[in-house]
Amino acid sequence: MPEGYIDLGYAKPDTQREERTGVAEVIYGEGKTADQIAGIVTALRDAGQTRVLITRLDSEKAFEVKALLAACDADVFEYRETPRLGIVGGLPESDGDAYVCVACAGTSDLPVAEEAAVTAEMLGSRVVRLYDVGVAGIHRLFSHADDIAGASSVVAVAGMEGALASVVGGMAKCPVIAVPTSVGYGASLGGIAALLSMLNSCASGVSVVNIDNGFGAGYQAALIDHACKRAAERAQEA
Repeated sequence: MPEGYIDLGYAKPDTQREERTGVAEVIYGEGKTADQIAGIVTALRDAGQTRVLITRLDSEKAFEVKALLAACDADVFEYRETPRLGIVGGLPESDGDAYVCVACAGTSDLPVAEEAAVTAEMLGSRVVRLYDVGVAGIHRLFSHADDIAGASSVVAVAGMEGALASVVGGMAKCPVIAVPTSVGYGASLGGIAALLSMLNSCASGVSVVNIDNGFGAGYQAALIDHACKRAAERAQEA
């Protein structure tokens, strides 16, 4: 086996990713067959990776993957339908009292928001979810001001005009990661309107990921969360 990866022919799973980055290999499921996904999972687990996250996995393919992994005596495969995520090995326990806050504007944004939330949980963060708190009924968001103020990072998920990120950015003292979704009518242009709105936010401390990229937002939020925890630990030791 070459050092650092496993050559399966159709894929080269990275066995040193966690050592380099602190986060183990994640499988992007869209475009891969069930056989390919199961093969990559098996190779990673054989190399010592105990948990594997699979993103963008539809329910039909998830059923096939579960059957293939069960035949290999792998741990129970769990499928989360709303965020289209597959989880092998279960979620870890959260590693502290700090938390990531995931806020989404409307129920239609839940698939992206849950992708962010579960990704952060898979990386060991505790997650507080604030759902259906869009600016059309802004009092719903304001009633969660304490949750936003206490977070180590906030993921703000919104389609339509994407205004939620700017409002949250004006309430939070931590980094805000804005996620535009493709939810909206014609002039939303499949999320481009929300993306441009978030990129042009006047609120300081707002960064933006790609349209519908809940995984990228959850990953970034967890990294920030863990950095805050390490800083708090160093301060206690000093």
